[in-house]
Amino acid sequence: MPCSRRSTRDTFSWRSLSCDAVSGWRMRGARWSWRESRSGHRRPKLPGEERVPNRAWDLTAATNQIVLVMGERITAVGPQAQITVPAGVQVIDLGQATVLPGLIDAHTHMFNQRVPNMTTEEAMLIAVQNAQADLRAGFTSARDMSSHGNGYGDVAIREAINLGRIDGPRYQVSTRGISWSRTPATAPEDPLDRKVVRSVDEARAAVREQIQHGADWIKLYPTGNYSFAPTGEAQYVVTYPMPVLQALIDETHRLGHKAGCHVYGGEGQKNSIIAGCDTIEHAFGLDQGQADMMVAKKLYYDPTLQRYIEPSIDDSDVKSTGGKFRMIPIFEKAVSLAAATKGLKIMMGSGVDGSTYPHGTQGLDFEVLVKHGGLTPVKAIQAATTINAEVLGWQDRVGSIDAGKYADLVAVSGDPLSDITELQRVKFVMKGGKVVKNELAP
Repeated sequence: MPCSRRSTRDTFSWRSLSCDAVSGWRMRGARWSWRESRSGHRRPKLPGEERVPNRAWDLTAATNQIVLVMGERITAVGPQAQITVPAGVQVIDLGQATVLPGLIDAHTHMFNQRVPNMTTEEAMLIAVQNAQADLRAGFTSARDMSSHGNGYGDVAIREAINLGRIDGPRYQVSTRGISWSRTPATAPEDPLDRKVVRSVDEARAAVREQIQHGADWIKLYPTGNYSFAPTGEAQYVVTYPMPVLQALIDETHRLGHKAGCHVYGGEGQKNSIIAGCDTIEHAFGLDQGQADMMVAKKLYYDPTLQRYIEPSIDDSDVKSTGGKFRMIPIFEKAVSLAAATKGLKIMMGSGVDGSTYPHGTQGLDFEVLVKHGGLTPVKAIQAATTINAEVLGWQDRVGSIDAGKYADLVAVSGDPLSDITELQRVKFVMKGGKVVKNELAP
């Protein structure tokens, strides 16, 4: 886990060895290690294991560490003096780079918003390009939060990556999403867009349908847009009646899945927390009472801060209020409140969507979480590693550099604790023992 101590070794050693027939790797140089402390002992090295020296980060730096990788997994991590590097393993020297676990973006949209006349083939090609850009930026895992009018295309992309047909992050996906309407349908349903429900029974059926089609998460929309009262008070549209929202979340949980709720504030946001939505997305109007309730219910907060402090947000507010009122300061205050709330786990989710926030630039989120959201650099990095791994239920496979986990590693030239913008310049990416990018090689 990032910055939490665990002892059975995680290492980001820096110097990496390239794969040979037995997939051996070693890395060395500057390393940060997310160590989870579980006392165990290191077993003897197996024939053909890899090695990776580096400098570890536990809030302290450790030099001359080795990460052993066999196939896709880390098999051991420890000081260079204690680990024997097998003969014949090729070394890729990453010098004094800082190594971290592969990053996790918990709110992406691999598909750009579907536009008129866009073919399915065009949409898929763009999604593949977006996924590859995210991987090269250091995001080796991701949660995709709706296919933007592209049906179950995200399931196809997830499976193609898992089968090794294309490169991209390890994904969990949420497919079409489910929205609400109070009025009867007047036209046939668009099978590619959000599923619209109008009752509790339809809500439960929609959850079942999307999970049957491969959804890992159910994406819900308990609020609509916001506006400002003449006095400047933010107002938020409520969508689902509470019984419908509760049915959506209960059915999701009954089937062993989780729900993410797109909310801006107000009653719909409060209802989402009361109903137990697993992740609260955006939440411009988060207040202390709601934050405390999230802690009590063990819910997670995903601000997507960079996406919603862009100039386009101010442009919209200027247009609607004549420049009198702005949402950005309200949102920044909410994220800072969350950061100061003891026990509230804050995620890193970008909201990259290929429009105003291009794929591959999510490193921007770390900077804004620190400079505008009140997180420390350590907390911002944890948000994209151990916290997000917990959210995905993948803490046994990603989020830290530990024996048994996937060999997902990234490296930057400098120290992200001193300069968080280093994460906008990832120089080395390994996913599952495969080097995806190496701009540190001599």
